[in-house]
Amino acid sequence: MKRIITITVHNHSGVLNRITGLFTKRHYNIESITVGHTEVEGISRMTFVVNVQEEKEVEQMTKQLNKQIDVLKVNDITNQSIVARELALIKVVSAPSTRMEIYGVIEPFRATIIDVSKDSVVIQATGESSKIEALIDLLKPYGIKEIARTGTTAFTRGTQRQQNYEKTISIV
Repeated sequence: MKRIITITVHNHSGVLNRITGLFTKRHYNIESITVGHTEVEGISRMTFVVNVQEEKEVEQMTKQLNKQIDVLKVNDITNQSIVARELALIKVVSAPSTRMEIYGVIEPFRATIIDVSKDSVVIQATGESSKIEALIDLLKPYGIKEIARTGTTAFTRGTQRQQNYEKTISIV
């Protein structure tokens, strides 16, 4: 089963290596990793999509990750209401005669053509992984030259934080 785990860490050299090492020791297949700066200087957020067999394995991994010196917070957000996106750049074979047809294919996906050459176009698409997969499937008949994908990045929706905030206020 796929799990989405977010980890907030101090932005230091070697942190990513130590964290991925923990996943490797447990024989988890990391499907994607995204890492980027947060709103706080010196702090980064990592988003891992991993395959895990049992729920208790996730709990054990969370405990081990929390023991790491540079780890500030670990969340398994798989079963929460989340906002998740992925970016894909797709280079497709395209003669001038097929460009309008390709544009018609990508338009419902809100994808855009960001580069054009005499024999190809580069398409930028963002969305959930399933949306990206569907677009790729539709573009395959034209001939895909190259694909670059970021992997999933995600966090919980604001409504969940608001609910927790309201509970805090009602206690006071």
